[in-house]
Amino acid sequence: MFRAIREYLDSVYQRDPAARSAWEVITLYPGVHALLWYRLANRLWRWRLKWIARLVSQLARWLTGIEIHPGARIGKRFFIDHGMGVVIGETAEIGDDVTLYHGVTLGGTAWQKEKRHPTLGNNVVVGAGAKILGPIHVGDSARVGSNSVVVKDVPAGVTVVGIPGRALQPKITDAKSQLREAMARRIGFDAYGETRQATDPVAHAIDCMLDHMHHVDNKLKILSEALEKSGIKVNLEVPQLDVANLEDEVPPKGSRDLPKGNS
Repeated sequence: MFRAIREYLDSVYQRDPAARSAWEVITLYPGVHALLWYRLANRLWRWRLKWIARLVSQLARWLTGIEIHPGARIGKRFFIDHGMGVVIGETAEIGDDVTLYHGVTLGGTAWQKEKRHPTLGNNVVVGAGAKILGPIHVGDSARVGSNSVVVKDVPAGVTVVGIPGRALQPKITDAKSQLREAMARRIGFDAYGETRQATDPVAHAIDCMLDHMHHVDNKLKILSEALEKSGIKVNLEVPQLDVANLEDEVPPKGSRDLPKGNS
């Protein structure tokens, strides 16, 4: 139990840089409170105590501003950031490591007692104000941009934006794009389910900054090698960005030292 709580809190820290402590997350985050109430209501629902389950979910709605039907199925490490106005319907299914922002609706488009709400795969991010409607499937690692309205299936790894939601071009996997994406993740650039492939001037500016940072790294390496060949002992190299392993790297000792001028 405690291991599961620690795992969940770690996942919150990774997705919300404003989180400062476990106590803050547990006591002040409405998305966390709503999930705890849901777990209780869902257990009552499965025990066929459906009226009591709905009572618990209604109480949670009053307290948190988040409405989760006790019949919904939600996986591990589910996180609702900010939370106000989120609605999750009865037959919705949500995978592991899914993130929703405020104002998201996982709604139905039919009145029949059947599967009528969406299914979200693992690692899905849904931006603020987005609406995903009907018994559609959103594939693993897909993203839904802020204020989008999605009424058709979304393939895995694809970003959908607009009204109605339209898929952007497939993810580019060349070396330059991988370096850019890895550096973006490292500095925490991931804005509300948007993507750097979207025609957003801010996202484009971030792209240019990331490309420039990588270009400067290469220039410093060349300059350092040239100085050493000239007999000047100085190390201007910076750690190479390892796309496969994004652990924090410590700059080499002396990387900030400047060469002493000859008198």
